[in-house]
Amino acid sequence: MLSPQDLVAFEERVATAFNSGQIRSPIHLHYGNEEALIKIFAPIRPQDWVFSSWRSHYHCLLKGVDQEQLFNSIISGNSIALCFAEHRIFSSAIVGGSVPIALGTAMAMKRKAEDATVYCFVGDMTSESGLFYESLKYARNHNLPIVFIVEDNGKSVMTETFTTWGQPSSTFENSTDPRVIHYKYTNKYPHSGAGVRVQF
Repeated sequence: MLSPQDLVAFEERVATAFNSGQIRSPIHLHYGNEEALIKIFAPIRPQDWVFSSWRSHYHCLLKGVDQEQLFNSIISGNSIALCFAEHRIFSSAIVGGSVPIALGTAMAMKRKAEDATVYCFVGDMTSESGLFYESLKYARNHNLPIVFIVEDNGKSVMTETFTTWGQPSSTFENSTDPRVIHYKYTNKYPHSGAGVRVQF
């Protein structure tokens, strides 16, 4: 299992490559959630699916994607849409885009009686969207093998999520729903980029 230091070192490598101009497409970096993710990934098995958003470097590493393979894919411009079928990991740059796909995958696995679980990672703003609520309700009512993980940094691009919705915190911060895991973290990187060159 990778350590928090391993994860941070990888993102720092990507940040350096971006700031030097080696990466010529958008990147979205993790920071501050290493220990939380290592704990979440502990029960995730090779046969389980992981669905993510545009910020998925740590998810890929913890799902078993080789560091050099991942880095080369990022260098090639795939940072916001990393997909490795052999590791059962899929990400999408479309806000909420992976959620219905994750739901459909969970439905297919239930119909096939497959011994696998879907883990779907979303940001705090996506978790407040209608798409997320509908998917969670459908998963609950049809008892699908899926867990939703809300990664809460309080921001959507540069917008404060909870100011937008007029509420003090995430709807899922104190959730007792067994299908939802919520955690908070603070990211030192901007929404996009690594502090130098184009960022937002």
